[in-house]
Amino acid sequence: MLRSIKAGLFRLSPGHYSNHRWYGHYKERALQRALKLPFVEEQHLPDRYGRWLDERLVEYPWMLSRLPDAPGELLDAGSTLNHSLILSQPRLRNKNISIITLSPESECFWNQRISYIFGDIRNMYFRNSSFATVVCLSVLEHVGLDNSLYDPRTDPTKRNPESYLLAVEELRRVLKPGGSCLISVPYGKYQLRRWLQVFDEVMVDRIVQTFQPAGYNISFFRYAESERWERCGKGEAADAPYFDLHTDLPWPGCPAGAGAVACVELTK
Repeated sequence: MLRSIKAGLFRLSPGHYSNHRWYGHYKERALQRALKLPFVEEQHLPDRYGRWLDERLVEYPWMLSRLPDAPGELLDAGSTLNHSLILSQPRLRNKNISIITLSPESECFWNQRISYIFGDIRNMYFRNSSFATVVCLSVLEHVGLDNSLYDPRTDPTKRNPESYLLAVEELRRVLKPGGSCLISVPYGKYQLRRWLQVFDEVMVDRIVQTFQPAGYNISFFRYAESERWERCGKGEAADAPYFDLHTDLPWPGCPAGAGAVACVELTK
């Protein structure tokens, strides 16, 4: 549904930087290093992993670790993959990728045979069972809220926070039987902001219940007080805060975005 949150890849780290471009370079180098490491669920993340950086440092490696090796049709619902560093990863090179987003973006990779569709993920144009894999990273939290940041044509006064479940239904509809849907959302103490909401246990459970998967797995990651990303249990992430760079004043040790994320793998 949404344009890729460019600030999510190159945004300001509130507690440590005042230079947007500096942070972007720092983060891109960290991502390059992180994507070269094996991302194994049972292993701890390295020391100082993702220090001062936002949730993309766990979402992208987690997603890539869960992708099947085989070629097939892949849908990026929300355009979070629309960056050269991500699209160049080996696990994505053999996929036929379609990206659905609200409006055109400055980065476009049509010459790499990436297909772009503009629309709402609550009502997609694709036929039933079109994709072997569906990816939806840090998108559902924006559904039904103020999306004028991504598309100025949208009406910021029309709000329906519950409509993220309509998007979940659509993600399931376009997925092939036996395919996998990879979703991530900011997790912690529930918050409803102007342009996003932070999911809690009840909302993540509703994603699973609405999808009605044949099987599923949920991984939790938290930005720790030691200023690094760590794997954690559901309870350890339950009170995680969220730093909104648009409205919040930084506090000591605050994250650069989500204080925790839930990464949900669903099989149809």
